[in-house]
Amino acid sequence: MATKLFFLTTIPFLLFLPFFTTPCLGDVPSSPTTPVSPGTLCRSVPDPSYCKSVLPTQAGNVYDYGRFSVRKSASQSRKFLNLVEKYLSLQSTLSVGAVRALEDCQQLANLNIDFLLSTDQTVKATNSTLTTFKADDVQTLLSAIITNQQTCLDGLQTTASAWGVKKGLSVPLSNDTKLYSVCLALFTKAWVPKRNRRIAMELTSEQRIFRDGKLPLHMSSRARTIYESVNRSRRLLQTTTGGNNSILVSDMVTVSGKKGDGNFTNINDAIAAAPNNTDGSNGYFLIYIPAGTYNEYVSIPKNKKFLMMVGDGINKTIITGNRSVADNWTTFNSATFAVVAPNFVAVNITFRNTAGAIKHQAVAVRNGADLSTFYRCSFEGYQDTLYAHSLRQFYRECDIYGTVDFIFGNAAAVFQNCNLYPRQPMNGQFNAITAQGRTDPNQNTGTSVQNCTIKAAQDLATSNYTVETYLGRPWKNYSRTVYMQTFMDKSIDPAGWKEWDGDFALTTLYYAEYNNRGPGSNTANRVTWPGYRIMNATEAANFTVSNFIVGDSWIPQTLIPYSSGLI
Repeated sequence: MATKLFFLTTIPFLLFLPFFTTPCLGDVPSSPTTPVSPGTLCRSVPDPSYCKSVLPTQAGNVYDYGRFSVRKSASQSRKFLNLVEKYLSLQSTLSVGAVRALEDCQQLANLNIDFLLSTDQTVKATNSTLTTFKADDVQTLLSAIITNQQTCLDGLQTTASAWGVKKGLSVPLSNDTKLYSVCLALFTKAWVPKRNRRIAMELTSEQRIFRDGKLPLHMSSRARTIYESVNRSRRLLQTTTGGNNSILVSDMVTVSGKKGDGNFTNINDAIAAAPNNTDGSNGYFLIYIPAGTYNEYVSIPKNKKFLMMVGDGINKTIITGNRSVADNWTTFNSATFAVVAPNFVAVNITFRNTAGAIKHQAVAVRNGADLSTFYRCSFEGYQDTLYAHSLRQFYRECDIYGTVDFIFGNAAAVFQNCNLYPRQPMNGQFNAITAQGRTDPNQNTGTSVQNCTIKAAQDLATSNYTVETYLGRPWKNYSRTVYMQTFMDKSIDPAGWKEWDGDFALTTLYYAEYNNRGPGSNTANRVTWPGYRIMNATEAANFTVSNFIVGDSWIPQTLIPYSSGLI
């Protein structure tokens, strides 16, 4: 298998094939600079009636309407945050569950404001198509804003004691989500490159610095010694390029647990010591976590960018917790480990949630970090083990254990060379490996499983496979999941996929398989839903690292091996 690390070539950009594009644009002018009435333009968005009600009545071009929708969205996001904080100011009168759900909404609303400010800076600067990479950046942010809205609503809906709060927030949540959908549709129409456009992919100067693998001169001698030991002796970040490359780091600290021989005794203190809002030009802030069990709920906030965590290996460095929905946490905040800071990297760490199947939703890792990478990590839980929440993510050579919907969320996520282990669930339950949560046809999100191995965990295998195990089920209306070049053992049910609730989403989902192998990969008796298909190589190429998450532009700096295209 060829592993592509640094050599990038000119390739066709296939992301916007028919099932990636906006709905039919009807008689909307092909040029976004042509004036058009809002009624005509709104035919191209998921909710035309709402779109027409919020856009200015005078004719304008798609760029004008797009900028208007971004500005209006930014204003509405601030109003919604103020409303959430008003409820939180009354938290002494609210239940613990309601407060936790509101705190989720508060965090997500703050992220939305950031994403919309970034989007506004981009769209007000040009009346022309963006580069593919910049367009993907903004489309990713706008997709995440809609996901954040849905996550806030989900938390309120599953918290029975939050009924009054939910009643007060449901209308603004719904209307703002419709507005963000308009914003995403207009951005896609005006600023995203047309399909089949060929682009030259070049490494930036920053990526060349990472590629050269030089340690910074200002790095302390102690940090340099430890870092070189990690890279050389422990061989934690091996590559296929000769083994002489190093990750560029700005500084390094060690977490010692109770031993007292490191810089910090717990992981969160080490995270707090990392610099804020770095641009990565000086490299990663590296946190080395030696072998041991760390009973700690870890949260990496949005300002701790370019942070790398390296452990001593799966089942050696273990971060563990046991929060669950059954114990009054929302799914979102039940995570043992949560990260939202961009450009995060984790290597050789086990993440666990030990609540068990009986506690239902109990997340081991929640990942809402753009351009994040997990390499040789293990995720262990039962229901909802790995919450691939939003933005662009890459997982390589990881082990993932679970039962019901154990990989779920609405990120654009690629799992490559990973091991997926369905476990024995509670009596009466079935296993679903994925539950992808795409809610809008213009979101560039989905779950891509490539060259992985699906194999029953020991407890399921010893039960003689009496539990049904499915590749996935549609959590939301436009759920999108593909399996490519993956081994599937006999635990996979011949139907392959499972309904969520009757015929919900069966015509709007996108579920597909390509060139899989093993006894569970036979497609002869697969579901016959309108949204299910067997892909050809051209279709499958859309879900590779290079095309689906534009990985050639950001994974090389991590020195983590990956395959750019089909294998």
